[in-house]
Amino acid sequence: MSLVKPKKFLGQHFLKDLKVAQDIADTVDACPELPILEVGPGMGVLTRFLLSKGRPLEVVEVDYESVAYLREHFPQLEGHILEADFLRMDLQRLFDGKPFVLTGNYPYNISSQIFFKMLEHKDRIPCCTGMIQKEVAERIAAGPGSKTYGILSVLIQAWYRVEYLFTVHEHVFNPPPKVKSAVIRMTRNETGKLGCDEKLFKQVVKTTFNQRRKTLRNSIKPLLGPDASALTQDALFDKRPEQLSVQAFVDLTNWVSGINGQ
Repeated sequence: MSLVKPKKFLGQHFLKDLKVAQDIADTVDACPELPILEVGPGMGVLTRFLLSKGRPLEVVEVDYESVAYLREHFPQLEGHILEADFLRMDLQRLFDGKPFVLTGNYPYNISSQIFFKMLEHKDRIPCCTGMIQKEVAERIAAGPGSKTYGILSVLIQAWYRVEYLFTVHEHVFNPPPKVKSAVIRMTRNETGKLGCDEKLFKQVVKTTFNQRRKTLRNSIKPLLGPDASALTQDALFDKRPEQLSVQAFVDLTNWVSGINGQ
């Protein structure tokens, strides 16, 4: 079978540098012994190095042409190629319900959605590594006070330690993307419970960052309704969302919950 032709509508940029692929595969060693789920293996440049780890490996690929290529060139994957859309998968059925490592050269157009799904299954995904758009990686790893600190930063850092590992240049892909890429690793932190209503926490984070140029005094109002008059002169409300740590968002969530009598 000939090489798979990259499909623009799937956001495919096939990695062709074996050294980079090896380095990405090695990021899963931070969580040894756990089985691995690779998202979007394409023609298996990363897969071959993951197979060498000697750990249970499942790969999920939505592109039928890539699936056919993998079946032909990686017979050792027989029975372990999932032809499916990762975003629609029931992850509870994988690896008999045991924790696993998530990795891949993720399609840029759905990387944020992949990480939101990771958060939904955070108790089963203690480690997530892989390559994404450099701008998104910087956003996830950013700390309070940074212009790139935002919704993804807070929601992920509430549950994971984030490491920006290295930058990957455009020329190692076919076709070359118009942006640089980066490899990151997210490892579950010690947080078992946030100490606030988690659903409301997400709502507070998203509501305030969706109006990130406004101070909290103005951006938080949609969550207060008729109780907007409860806003005090506390200096906290003169800050903008990018100035708040994860813990500060937890405290703000509890404040909103108290105001709304939840």
